[in-house]
Parts: sequence; C-alpha cells; structure tokens
Amino acid sequence: MNRTHLLFELDALLNASSFKDYCPNGLQVEGVDSINKIAIAVTASLAVIEAAANWGADALLVHHGYFWKGEAAPLTGMKFERVAHLIRHNINLIAYHLPLDAHPTLGNNAQLGQKLGFTAQGQLLSQDLVWHGLSDCRTLGELAGRVESVLGRTPTLIGAPDALVGKIGWCTGAAQGFITDAAAFGLNTYLSGEVSERTFHEANELGVHYLACGHHATERYGVQALAAHISAQFNLECRFFDENNPI
Repeated sequence: MNRTHLLFELDALLNASSFKDYCPNGLQVEGVDSINKIAIAVTASLAVIEAAANWGADALLVHHGYFWKGEAAPLTGMKFERVAHLIRHNINLIAYHLPLDAHPTLGNNAQLGQKLGFTAQGQLLSQDLVWHGLSDCRTLGELAGRVESVLGRTPTLIGAPDALVGKIGWCTGAAQGFITDAAAFGLNTYLSGEVSERTFHEANELGVHYLACGHHATERYGVQALAAHISAQFNLECRFFDENNPI
C-alpha cells in the first residue's frame, strides 16, 4: 500500500487534525514508499525497532513516538540511535498519541473498558479522554483482581479492598491527574496507568478510590485494535511486538 494513502486513511479514521497534542501525529520518520508489513508496538524503543527490522517491517505503528513538546531537539545519544536505526532499515515511523487514546471504538480507553468488562456511559472532558460507567465488580478487591487477571499486572490500590466500586472512571497512561475531575463528576472509583505521590492524598481527601494499573499495560490494546482494523481493510500484514515493561 502506498504510504501517502495509508497515512490519509489513518489520519481520517482517527480525526488526527482535531487534536492539540504533545507530539506530531502521523508520519514521524520517513521510510520506504510502499508498505506491506507493519510492526505494531506501544512505544518506539530501540528494542522494538530492532525486532521490527529483523521481521522485515516497512513501517512501525506506535502510540508513543518521538519529538515530544519540550524535549531537546538535537538528534544525539538515545534519540540518534533510534532514528538512525529506522533510517538504516528504511522503516516508516507512524505514531498517534491522543487520537488513539480518544477513538470511540479503537482507542485505548474504549479498548481497556471492553477488556475489563466496564459498561461505558460517556466521557468527562474535552477530546473524550476520560470515560465513565459501571463495573460488574462489586468491591475494589474484586476489581483489582480483574485488572491483574486481564492485564497481567498487580495494580497499586488506594482504598480498602472491601470498599464498594460504585461509579467508575478510567483513562489510560499517565492520567492520574484527572482524579480531581472524576471526583467533581461524582465518581467513586478512578483507574489509570500511573500514580504520583500526590495521588495518594488526592484520592483520600477527595473520597475517590484509585487504581494505578500500569502505563504500558493499559495502553497495549488501542494500537492492536487499530492494526486489526487496517489489516482487514487493506490486507496488510501486522504483528504486535510487546515489550515486558512493568511501568
């Protein structure tokens, strides 16, 4: 498939131009014009790039790419090694950050909610990032067990295991700061990927139970759903490369 055509389809599908993001969405490093094999990953780390190159990928499609707002611009050190490896192997790097978080069916939040058996009822904020709904888990301990079973990672739990879950909100990745919005919306429980020192105090003082389920662990599913979609639509070969990242 022609790279320009693929990018047009992805941009339209994810409504990429509507987002004010922390990084460029779409093509970040240019490679070969014709794309048949797409490696899929959460983050474009050097280990993932090497695995993609060994597989013979024409493109690497990720959630966490490069050129983040505020980072140093020079291509030196770790950034040079990553970009140089892509260029040596003529691999396109394609990344979608917030557009992939927010998509109503293929996005990280939609997919995580499905995996954990949540009944989605809507979104809280602009860009549809924080979702809310209900869980069939009655207590926090039961919900933590569900997370561990599904994601393969023991969550950090702020709250008593026998406390009732009630109305739940979730947002993947480093979205622990939205716990204040969850409280303002009247949610009892909030789930995200990471946890900060202040989150402990916020959860206790706001009266919201909190589960930190892993940044990588919560964001594995959107990019896989996107890959399944484009594979079916355009007959492209896709393979997911999942690093063992405990964060």
